[in-house]
Amino acid sequence: MIGKSYYTTQLGAGLGLIEETKALLELWESGMTSSQLQQVSLKSGRFPNVAARRLRNIIAECFAPRYLVNDGNPAIHLKQLLPHLNAAEFKQFLLLFTCRANVILGDFVRQVYWERYAAGHTELSNDDARRFVESAIDRGRMSKRWSESMVRRVSGYLTGCCADYGMLENGLRSSRKILPFRIAPKVSAYIYHDLHFAEYGDNAILSHEDWKLFGLDRFDVLDESKRLSLKGIFIVQAAGEVVKIGWKYQSMESLCDVIAQI
Repeated sequence: MIGKSYYTTQLGAGLGLIEETKALLELWESGMTSSQLQQVSLKSGRFPNVAARRLRNIIAECFAPRYLVNDGNPAIHLKQLLPHLNAAEFKQFLLLFTCRANVILGDFVRQVYWERYAAGHTELSNDDARRFVESAIDRGRMSKRWSESMVRRVSGYLTGCCADYGMLENGLRSSRKILPFRIAPKVSAYIYHDLHFAEYGDNAILSHEDWKLFGLDRFDVLDESKRLSLKGIFIVQAAGEVVKIGWKYQSMESLCDVIAQI
């Protein structure tokens, strides 16, 4: 397991949490800790039907690992972008950060969802997810072997998350229809710059695992960069395997101001 994280059951604390995340972002201020956010949230009246213990779990087990990592940058950026995102764009940003925080979901999306999508399948089932989880157990991706009931629950979490984020149809079904899903320009612009400021080289950015969450290979990502270049986001020069990007913005905050106008 060197260089890889173990798969966990943390998704059980909350799947997509679309509306809850939106409300928490609106309440959160830069520098606010999880416990401070919990107190503000309890007093806000925004969660009248959520028990205090449940709200604490949502913040500690879901919101914080997804959005308060890296000095809170995901939350800072999402809060800045939130007024300018439609529902589909917002869900794609949440997919990105949730998959970064939950390795098992990211691998499921990359290895199962998009493989079935590419193969022309019209549905994805809990049994598909279960086979993925069982294979992961056999490959030692868990710190200890999961029980049958846990395998069944996590399989449902995986397909449920995909449904929450607009990749599968909603509803309590064991097999769900695969929905059309294409990365939004605001999301691709964000990923490009987020990786750039994380000091990935221009060529390394094109092959990063984040793109595979949206079904994109290196050539697809290069096409995305050309479309963004036409929008004036940056300048792209490509010669064979070598890609050079002329970056125009010096911070993610200034980039987010521009993304809002895409």
